[in-house]
Order: sequence, then structure tokens, then C-alpha cells
Amino acid sequence: MVVKTTKKVRDADATQARILAAAKKEFAKSGLGGARVDEIADRAKANKRMIYHYFGNKEDLFRIVLEEAYTDIRTAEQALELEHLPAREALEKLIRFTWEYYLKNPEFITLVNSENLHKARHLKKSDKIENLFKRFVGMVGALLDRGVEEGTFRPGIDPVQLNITIAAIGYYYLTNRFTGSIVFQRDLMAPEALEERLAFNIETIMRMVCIDP
Repeated sequence: MVVKTTKKVRDADATQARILAAAKKEFAKSGLGGARVDEIADRAKANKRMIYHYFGNKEDLFRIVLEEAYTDIRTAEQALELEHLPAREALEKLIRFTWEYYLKNPEFITLVNSENLHKARHLKKSDKIENLFKRFVGMVGALLDRGVEEGTFRPGIDPVQLNITIAAIGYYYLTNRFTGSIVFQRDLMAPEALEERLAFNIETIMRMVCIDP
């Protein structure tokens, strides 16, 4: 009986994981409005009844996918263990991580874009996001304080503003890569262009934060 119960739990967990992975791809590709539950069910090798049973309606499923997406990036940031590095080295590592995360997880950017079109109405219903971001802002704030103590960072920098800037200089580049490649007459996604952009991002942030960049 215990074995059967354990297997049932494992099967349920595996099904939910497949549904979430399929939903992430579908929402990232088509947005909330264009995403189809039938397509998610096909991708997940599940049926619509199971999706509604585990996650409620499509709006609820979208909110959970968003929560999972934000949880993933915030968890990965915590795993960097920046507190064990000198502040300047830690900040550069965070900038590199953010850029590389966006490149490796393009669905994250499209999901965030989609939620902004809906004026964050799903995140407003989330009881997870606030705690996730409190921990992250606390981590960046501690990094900045350490840099001031080490004599490398200017005092008085707002960790929220810094995070917005780090995110923005990578986010904008990637969300506008197609139009930018035409307007500026260069392939913004060529490997050398991506390396050049990362170096520019690091230099920009360091000049903002460091006493002696």
C-alpha cells in the first residue's frame, strides 16, 4: 500500500512538472491570450481535465508559471554565494549571471513582457513574489554595504535601482535584438557582439557604483 501511494505521488509530481514545462513554452510563445490549454495538454502528454485539477483555470496556470520563473532566477542568484566574494568581484559575477541567464532562458523575458501587458494582475495575486524579492534586494543591499566597507563602492546606492539597471541594460538589448540589428546595421546576436555588450554592461555598472572604476 505504501509503495502504491508513493508511486502515485511520484506520478502526480511528474505530471505536474510536465504540465508546467509545457505551459511555460506555450505562454512564452503565444502569451496568455494566445496560449491554448489543448496545446499545453498535448505538449505535456496529459489531458485538460488534469490541468484544471492540478492548476485551476488558464489564468491560475499562468500565475503559477510566472511564480516558477521568478523562483528559478532568484534561486539561481542565491546559489552564486556572492557573500563569500569581495564586493567588486561579486557585483561583476551578478552582472554576468543576469546577462547569461537571459540568454539561456529567453522564455523568462517573454513571460515578463506578457505579464506587463496585463499590468501585473497575476503577480498581484501571488503570495510568493514579495518574499522572493525581499531576499534578493537584501542580498544586493548587503553586497553594496560590503563594498562601502571595503572602500570600493560609493555609499548611498539604492539596491532596487541598481537591480533595475542591471536588468534593464541586458533586457532591452535582447527584447529589441531584431529591430536593433536592422536599425544599427549589425548582428546584435553574433557571439562577438554579445561579448562586447557584456563587457559594456559590466563597465557601465562599475562606473556607476565604484569609487575607482
